[in-house]
Amino acid sequence: MGLTGERKAFAAAVLAFYSFLFLILAFAPPPGWSPCFYAMAAVYGAGFFALVAGYFWARWYAMGLGLYGVISAAFSMWQAGAEPVLVFYGITHLIVAGFLWGKGMSAGFDGRAEWRERFHLDETSTHRLGKAVVRAGVSLPMVVIYALAPKDGAGMVLAIAGATAAIAGLWALTRMRTWGLFALASAAALLAVALPFTPAVVQFNDAYALDVTSVGVASVALLVLAVAPFAKPLGRYLVHGKA
Repeated sequence: MGLTGERKAFAAAVLAFYSFLFLILAFAPPPGWSPCFYAMAAVYGAGFFALVAGYFWARWYAMGLGLYGVISAAFSMWQAGAEPVLVFYGITHLIVAGFLWGKGMSAGFDGRAEWRERFHLDETSTHRLGKAVVRAGVSLPMVVIYALAPKDGAGMVLAIAGATAAIAGLWALTRMRTWGLFALASAAALLAVALPFTPAVVQFNDAYALDVTSVGVASVALLVLAVAPFAKPLGRYLVHGKA
């Protein structure tokens, strides 16, 4: 599949659209939802900026955002039916993930030789890192929504701490810092501990309520999956002193 430049531009445009949309929503949100919308605008804005800048991890992260949108739309349609807004949301995110797929597209990002040489990564290590960043990209919007959905008490503090650890862990992972794995694992643990202290649902508006428990469980599961590709090499390093 050719047209790599056009596919990249279209994917970046979709991410920019959703960043701008969430920013607009943040100015007149339902009560208590403004921080969540600002954070979602930043999540999508980071994907847009990274793609345009050509960071080696940008394709993985943007694909994660695309897959998040597909999963979110599919789950919402399963609950509420094929509403036009949900169909549009799912299709546009599917376009992001699909347009960035393939070896031709990877050549401009994670397929570049200079960054692999810089971090001394072989094909297996690159594939492992890619899976981790994609899964973290899928989880990040869910983590943000779970952490910043309106709520009070210990659950809010734990969830925000978990979200902070997740963001720091993803940043460290793209910088090839080992502590990023422990940050992501810590984020999963904090969010899991927060589950009993958060409400099962949070009202979004008069017609819709967010299933906070499902979002929290999905966030924890995806963060664990993000760390999973490194479990064996990390274990070998801790036991034998080499990966």
